[in-house]
Amino acid sequence: MRASGVLMHISSLPSDFGIGTFGKYAYEFVASLKQSSQTYWQILPLCPVSFCASPYQSFSTFAGNPYFIDLDILCEQGFLEKSDYENINWSDDETKVDYERLEKLRFEVFQKVYKNFLKRIPTAFYAFCEKKAWWLDDFALFMAIKDEFGGVSFENWDNDIRKRKKNALEFYRQKLKNEVVYYKMLQFFFFEQWGKLKTYANQNGIKIIGDLPIYVALDSADVWSNPKQFFLDKNYCPVEVAGCPPDGFSPTGQLWGNPLYNWKYMKQDGYNWWLNRMRESLEMCDVVRIDHFRGFDTYYCIPYGDKTAENGKWRQGPGMDFFNTLQQTLGEMPLIAEDLGFLTESVIKLLKDSGFPGMKVLQFAFNPGEDNFYLPHNHKKNCVVYTGTHDNNTIEGWNKEQNDYTLSYAKKYLKHNDNMSFCQTLMAAALSSVADTAILTMQDILGLDERARMNIPSTLGGNWQWRAKKQDLDEKNFSFLKEYTNLYYRNGK
Repeated sequence: MRASGVLMHISSLPSDFGIGTFGKYAYEFVASLKQSSQTYWQILPLCPVSFCASPYQSFSTFAGNPYFIDLDILCEQGFLEKSDYENINWSDDETKVDYERLEKLRFEVFQKVYKNFLKRIPTAFYAFCEKKAWWLDDFALFMAIKDEFGGVSFENWDNDIRKRKKNALEFYRQKLKNEVVYYKMLQFFFFEQWGKLKTYANQNGIKIIGDLPIYVALDSADVWSNPKQFFLDKNYCPVEVAGCPPDGFSPTGQLWGNPLYNWKYMKQDGYNWWLNRMRESLEMCDVVRIDHFRGFDTYYCIPYGDKTAENGKWRQGPGMDFFNTLQQTLGEMPLIAEDLGFLTESVIKLLKDSGFPGMKVLQFAFNPGEDNFYLPHNHKKNCVVYTGTHDNNTIEGWNKEQNDYTLSYAKKYLKHNDNMSFCQTLMAAALSSVADTAILTMQDILGLDERARMNIPSTLGGNWQWRAKKQDLDEKNFSFLKEYTNLYYRNGK
């Protein structure tokens, strides 16, 4: 079935609270997708963010980002008064998230929620805690202890609790029991609101495409509570960390810093940790884009402590054994493989053997004189075509970056004319592709320039901030999308 959708993270939705939430504007966006004949809403990881605000570096792969909890909904439920939050200045710019301000102000409001919550704890809270106990208990304790130690990474905690000594665990469970309940409460509200939003989307014919980073952050409840699953030394420090080798775009490579998996142990364990992770992801979303797919074939290892990625080496990943094991338990998994970048023959074979659709990004297509596989005439049905991803510039921004030769080639290839903008021409090319699925970014639908870019890889600061304005959800802004979705028979019918 030919279908299409829009990429916009929850944080980028309009709201009155400094960041997108699961509130009324999320429901309005679903309505906009429906009326413009879309099938998919693609988002970024929903997990909590750390100091860098990246959803790909989180304190937990299982937990949800409490910033997305809608305050109006909490008010309707009686856990807040309007006066508790309506006069707060969350941001000086409605098109950007101010994470530093948000961190301070949002948690001040959550403390008021907690006081009211303790007065009448919903019965559903206990059932939620029991169902999610296998990850929630460790996560809530991790966050409470982290606060106790002033927010430092768990590698810098006292030795006994860092290594989860039994007496230390019991000590902190008792000392911080109120704080633990607080963090469980936030997760309860997150999952309650997300569940209702997802149900509404599905009832209106919109499927959610989620995003699963291949790695987890070092400073996370995942590593702290499951150290055997990772390649760590006796002090729970990584032996090697993840990244990418030097290339034409990055002379010293990319040093991500994530701990690597102990794939040998995972295989012996039946990939149980991954089974739980994938099961939870597919429960939260209808389809899951799995990031850095090539890491399941071979993965790049950098000695822990190195300042660049230059001294790394490649190691063998789990390959099809991993996916076969997961499918034996979970059945067919609706996954999208992020297969961007340089691909070896073994990665290409792994993608083919898995049967998962890969990704084609049109911004990577137009190298004059090179017949690369991102060009639309090389697309296959079993793939997902994008104009760009969260790591790319907007089309208008990309347009400004290119030299005249590249732009001339792109416009000639796409038969661009003055009847539409180049941004619209590229979006039409994606929608007309033979690929089963096409995904456009909300920034491109609005025709925004580089100031609306979501992320510049390998940089800190200024990323993950873009937000849409309330008027951006007006029906008129989706007219082009609706027209060309129907023109190219991507209306899911």
